[in-house]
Amino acid sequence: MDIQRSILIVALAIVSYMMVLQWNQDYGQAPLPTQTAAATTSVPSLPDSDVATANSSDDVPTANAETSEGSAVAPVAVSDQLIRVKTDVLDLAIDPRGGDIVQLQLPQYPRRQDRPDVPFQLFDNGTERTYLAQSGLIGSNAPDKSSGRALWSSAQQEYRLAEGQEQLVVDLTLSEGGVNYIKRFTFTRGLNAQCSTSEQQLKKPGCVDPASYQINIAYLIDNQSAQAWSGNMYAQLKRDASGDPSSTTATGTATYLGGALWTAEEPYKKVSMKDIDKQPIKETVQGGWVAWLQHYFVTAWIPTSDSTNQVQTRKDSQGNYIVGYTGQAVQVEPGAKAEISAILYAGPKLQGHLKTLSPGLELTVDYGILWFLAQPIFWLLEHIHSLLGNWGWSIIVLTIIIKLIFFPLSAASYKSMARMRAVSPKLAALKEQFGDDRQKMSQAMMELYKKEKINPLGGCLPILVQMPVFLALYWVLLESVEMRQAPWLLWITDLSIKDPFFILPIIMGATMFIQQQLNPTPPDPMQAKVLKLMPIIFTFFFLWFPAGLVLYWVVNNVLSIAQQWYITRKIEAAAKAAAA
Repeated sequence: MDIQRSILIVALAIVSYMMVLQWNQDYGQAPLPTQTAAATTSVPSLPDSDVATANSSDDVPTANAETSEGSAVAPVAVSDQLIRVKTDVLDLAIDPRGGDIVQLQLPQYPRRQDRPDVPFQLFDNGTERTYLAQSGLIGSNAPDKSSGRALWSSAQQEYRLAEGQEQLVVDLTLSEGGVNYIKRFTFTRGLNAQCSTSEQQLKKPGCVDPASYQINIAYLIDNQSAQAWSGNMYAQLKRDASGDPSSTTATGTATYLGGALWTAEEPYKKVSMKDIDKQPIKETVQGGWVAWLQHYFVTAWIPTSDSTNQVQTRKDSQGNYIVGYTGQAVQVEPGAKAEISAILYAGPKLQGHLKTLSPGLELTVDYGILWFLAQPIFWLLEHIHSLLGNWGWSIIVLTIIIKLIFFPLSAASYKSMARMRAVSPKLAALKEQFGDDRQKMSQAMMELYKKEKINPLGGCLPILVQMPVFLALYWVLLESVEMRQAPWLLWITDLSIKDPFFILPIIMGATMFIQQQLNPTPPDPMQAKVLKLMPIIFTFFFLWFPAGLVLYWVVNNVLSIAQQWYITRKIEAAAKAAAA
């Protein structure tokens, strides 16, 4: 009968495993969008959009940053002829109407690992979502007005960073009322010629210059009119309420999608879509930045540090969320010239570079309330990776180092558990002796613990002390873009997504079961049954965890088993020797 039951359990486990694999194959990955699914091995060109709602006149803020929510203005259609710009790390399109960046792809970051020819699309103009970087000049005689955006001209329709060229300048021109304007976009080369073009090489530190993901945008104003020119530069990020295309987890732990900004009181202030719905923000700051965050990527406008700006959030008449700033007024006398500039960063969350752009911007790599622990953990992990060159092995080495640091605490915990295990027969005898008399049973247990010098909480307290570090490491592995599409070995080709064959979660569940066998059996039968189910529950829970996180737990469990087994055997041997 036992053999039949065992065969049925094994058969059920195999069938369940096959069903989960088939489900993962059918529904595990989101389909690629229609326009890019048929892409060839080259990076697909950016599609033109005739969506009439992508660039509306209520994009223009008022000079005092009043909200335009609910304004009944007619939308202005996107220009048919977008200006294409391609560097080695950016592939984007600029709309002459307003000079906004309406599409942007990141060729060095494929959307999916199995389709390296399809780059991740950060900005979009309505094909999947609305997400734009906008900027302009407003004021009494400035080109952008509430009635509509300025229409810029370009010398050519397509710009490309040539081989050996370190910088690419794209100028848009406009003449209006005797004032000549140039909207200048400056791009820089990103790939290091010393590095191989293979995907593995490009992920190595130093192979891609993070500064290549920033675009310098400057307005050159030449006032040839007879009167003084006055205006303000504004810059903003507009996004709809659609989901995060860069999020790869299905664990119920949602990474932050929303706005953020710098203030004098808070160097990193989240402004979620719900916050904007409740109450738009208007606040004057010195320098600062405004940003829109998603799982692995960030877009930020960074004005000059000595400028006074009014940061603002609002919702437009089409339901899009806008986070931006309006700069201080600039006056240009007749015959004079002036320049107003800002930096737009659009790329991966590389905290080392973000820190150099503006104070607090590195906090957009959001490690939560345990950031003060997560930052040094990431620093250590990054240095280990610089030596090993593989994030999977780096996670394993980091886990070993953390385990060594907490070795004394873990040892105290396992010693307490081993002593509890040694007195388990005595506890069982007490239960048999006192039956359902809980009061006498508790008194007898306390006396036994006192006699055997056992602290009932001794096994829990050391683990609780370590929990903040483990949680901080969890957020490091979850939030760091360096883990995205990073391979380890064999079937683990991406540490940021789930194990495609769920082998690591199954191993993790097995290690939990082995750990349970080393722990003392709880005196309460119901508690014992619940604990027996924990490895199964955690295995299913971890099925959709990123492989890097599961790898950490597997290594940690294996090291814990080895340490606990050694301590338990040592204490049990000492107890036998004392009894003899």
